[in-house]
Amino acid sequence: MAAGCGTALSCLQGRPVQGPAGVTGDVVGVTTVRIATFNVENLDETPPAKAPPTLAERVAVMRPQIVRLRADVVCFQEVHGQERPGQPRGLHALQQLLAETNLEKADLVSTKPADDAVYNERNLVVATLFPVVSVEQIRNDLVAEPTYLRLTAVPADTTPISIGVERPVLHVQLTLPDGGLLHVINVHFKSKIPTDIPGQKVDNFTWRTADAWAEGTFISSMKRMAQAVEVRRLIDRILDTDPNARIVVAGDYNATPDEIPVLAIRGRVEDTGNPALTHRVLVPIEHTIPEPARYTLFHQGQGQMLDHMLVTRNLLAHYRGSEIHNEILHDESAAFAEDSKYPESDHAPVVATFDFS
Repeated sequence: MAAGCGTALSCLQGRPVQGPAGVTGDVVGVTTVRIATFNVENLDETPPAKAPPTLAERVAVMRPQIVRLRADVVCFQEVHGQERPGQPRGLHALQQLLAETNLEKADLVSTKPADDAVYNERNLVVATLFPVVSVEQIRNDLVAEPTYLRLTAVPADTTPISIGVERPVLHVQLTLPDGGLLHVINVHFKSKIPTDIPGQKVDNFTWRTADAWAEGTFISSMKRMAQAVEVRRLIDRILDTDPNARIVVAGDYNATPDEIPVLAIRGRVEDTGNPALTHRVLVPIEHTIPEPARYTLFHQGQGQMLDHMLVTRNLLAHYRGSEIHNEILHDESAAFAEDSKYPESDHAPVVATFDFS
């Protein structure tokens, strides 16, 4: 567990934390709960010298997306931190985005470094209208960093290097309106972009050799799988303590439904071969969305489902449906598709509805 994030209070930005038995006045009597995940793509304030879009331009386009979600809990990815004189780095850009929405007064629980500030870039944030019971930040705590001797580095490696994950996992326990606990695990796995190899890049987009590109891709896959295994171990640790725990694992997996990082977390009986593990299987809520609409990102003209919400089977009794808001999703991999043309995120939000009446 990372320092500075061992309790709910130490990771909260916004309203004071509520006790585990108390439900705020805003949610008394609520039975329908909407949970969402949304990669907001490098949400930040605009430095004076930066090209458009400005934060104001982004908020103008993205705030209606937040309103449309009507979510009680949102797992955000790629939220940058901002500086203020004499204050720890905070989530000011996100707070501006959430202003004038139902989440304006939500508790914001963020990943953090050792001090009380949030990370400069790419924080995971859980925005919640429900009371926060506990917060845990995990980064190579349940999976040790593997070591690897790079084959194509110039100059050559003489000893193996550690391959640590780039982003932590955020685990937040909430109290639902029915009084039960909900484990929310927010994830952002390593992208498929190859990890740099010393001496093997001509520029940011050009590799010197094909085998170096392949090795960089392999190292990125190690980082992504280390995160997936760590999440699966976290899930099993929770279920060892409480076999009836309700768990949601949501975020940007940077993997499609049939790829190993997603399958590792699901733990299907088809893969383990063990029917005794049936109650530990996680279910993708996207399966109730028609396949032609089942995508959250465009890459080279192809829709890909990279943002997932996996839930324990006991939540299916309360599950009422899902939405992917991808109607005007753009393709940033296309030629001349600069950020200046698209103030919105290149990821579509996903939202699921549950009924706890």
